[in-house]
Amino acid sequence: MTQRIFGALAVVVLTAAGVQAQPRNCAPRDQVVTRLAAAYGETRHAVGLGAGGRMIEVFASGASGSWTITVTDPAGLTCLVASGQAFEAVAERPAAPGRDA
Repeated sequence: MTQRIFGALAVVVLTAAGVQAQPRNCAPRDQVVTRLAAAYGETRHAVGLGAGGRMIEVFASGASGSWTITVTDPAGLTCLVASGQAFEAVAERPAAPGRDA
């Protein structure tokens, strides 16, 4: 499941530099994490390392279903990349070799 999430987020990582150019969507990581928890009840559900040492995180709320994807650069600047509703954690088994999923 985690590989699928980060595979799908590859495009997000490639566009992270453009997002970071928009300061209104970025802040120090501790401020972003605090705001996501306080305002939306979101906690971290997945994390991975992307290009250029950027950390990609998925935050979500089990209660409201809201979710947010962030990218943090090595200096600690975190930018909001995407957000939405209807988050659902899925634990899928990998397909057997030679079989489609």
